[in-house]
Amino acid sequence: MAAVEKIQTASPKQTAILSIDGKNVILPVYAGSEGPSVIDISKLYNETGYFTYDPGFMSTASCESKITYIDGDKGILRYRGYDIDVLAEKSDFLEVSHLLLYGELPNVKQKQEYNRTITLHTMVHEQLQFLFRGFPRSSHPMAILVGAVASLSAFYHDSLDIHVPEQRDLASWRMIAKMPTLAAMAYKYSIGQPFIYPQNDMGFTENFLHMMFATPCEKYKVNPVLARAMDKILILHADHEQNASTSTVRLAGSSGANPFACIGAGIASLWGPAHGGANEAVINMLREIGDVRHIPEFIRKVKDKNSGVRLMGFGHRVYKNYDPRAKVLNKTCMEVLNELSFGNEPLLNIAVELERIALSDEYFIERKLYPNVDFYSGIIYRAMGIPSKMFTVLFAVARTVGWVAQWKEMMEDPKTKIGRPRQMFLGSEPRTFASIEKRT
Repeated sequence: MAAVEKIQTASPKQTAILSIDGKNVILPVYAGSEGPSVIDISKLYNETGYFTYDPGFMSTASCESKITYIDGDKGILRYRGYDIDVLAEKSDFLEVSHLLLYGELPNVKQKQEYNRTITLHTMVHEQLQFLFRGFPRSSHPMAILVGAVASLSAFYHDSLDIHVPEQRDLASWRMIAKMPTLAAMAYKYSIGQPFIYPQNDMGFTENFLHMMFATPCEKYKVNPVLARAMDKILILHADHEQNASTSTVRLAGSSGANPFACIGAGIASLWGPAHGGANEAVINMLREIGDVRHIPEFIRKVKDKNSGVRLMGFGHRVYKNYDPRAKVLNKTCMEVLNELSFGNEPLLNIAVELERIALSDEYFIERKLYPNVDFYSGIIYRAMGIPSKMFTVLFAVARTVGWVAQWKEMMEDPKTKIGRPRQMFLGSEPRTFASIEKRT
C-alpha cells in the first residue's frame, strides 16, 4: 500500500515521497497564493506505471487559475481577490464581468468603453428567430438555450479562431452580451409572446428584465429594486471555481472547440438538477410542503434518515460554513418581498418560516445546514414572477461570464493540454471469440 510523506526542503518548494512497490518516487509540491498546496503527479504514470483514482475529483486540481478562490470551511468566496459580499454591495454585474475577464476592476473610462461594447453586442442575428420557432412551445427553455448558444458559431465566423486574442475577446463579449437576449427569447417563446429587442439606453440587468417582461402593447418600466436584486444574483453566480459546468467548458475547450460550442456544453452540464437546478428544487419542495402548518411534519421527516425526504436549499457541498452568497441574498430577498408586498403568498410564507426554524433548530445548526444561495434566489425569482423552469436559464446568464473568463484563461495558458482522464478498468479480461452456434 502506498504511503505519502511530505518533506520540507531548503528551497521554497516542497516535495512529497510516494513509496510504492519498494520504490520511492519524488513528487514536487507547489503552493498557491491561498488554499492547500498541491502534489504534482503529472509524471506519476511514467515513473511508476500507476494512475491515481479520485472519483468526483475531490482531491484533484485540474488546472492553475487566478480567477476565483473558495475556502468552504471559512465561508470565503473571492473574485480576483475581492470578497463576494463587497462586490455584490458596491459593484455591478458588468464591472464584475470586466474584473473576471481582465483581472482588474475598470476605471471610469474603461467602464464606459466596456459597457458600450457589451451593449452594442446584445442583439442576435435575426435568423435565430427561425431556430427558436423550430422548437415545440412546450420545450424546456434550457433545451432551447443549449441549441441557440451552440448555434452562434454558425452566425459569427469572425470570432472562431481561438488562437487570435482579438477574436477570443470578441467571442467573449458576444456571449456575455447575447446570453440575456437568448434567455429572454427562450422565455418569451415558451409562453407564446413576441420577442422583445434589447434597448441600448438601458443597463445590462434592466435591459434583461425588460426583454423578459415587456410586451409591444404598452410601455414597461423596470422596477429599480428588482433590477438591483437581479444584478446581485448575477454577481453572486458569475463564477464558482472548477465546478461541473466550468470543468465541462474547460474540457471542451481543451480540444480546440470553438468558444460557442464550449459554452453550449457548459449549459448542458448546468442543466443537471444536482448543479444548476437546485433553486428550482427549492420551489418544488415548498410546493410539496403546501402549507405553513405542514412544516413541523416535514421537518420531522427530514430528521428521519429512513424517510428519504431532503431539505433543499440548505447546506452546500463546498461550504461547510454559511454560504457567503446567501448572506447577501438574505437581505436582498427581504427587500424584494417588501417591495412587492408578498405578505400573503403561501410558498413565500412557507420559505420564511422554514428559514426561521432551520436557523434556530439545533439539529440543523450542528450539521451546519444553513440556507444557501439557491434557497434565497429561488424565493426571489418566485416573487418576481419568474417560472421555476427559467431558474437554471438565469443561472446560465450569470455563469456565462465565469465560463468565458475560465475559457480565456485556459486558452492563454501555455501548459494547457487536451483533457484526458484515465480510468480503473474493471471489465472482462481477454476472451476467446466463439461462433454463435457454440455460445451458451
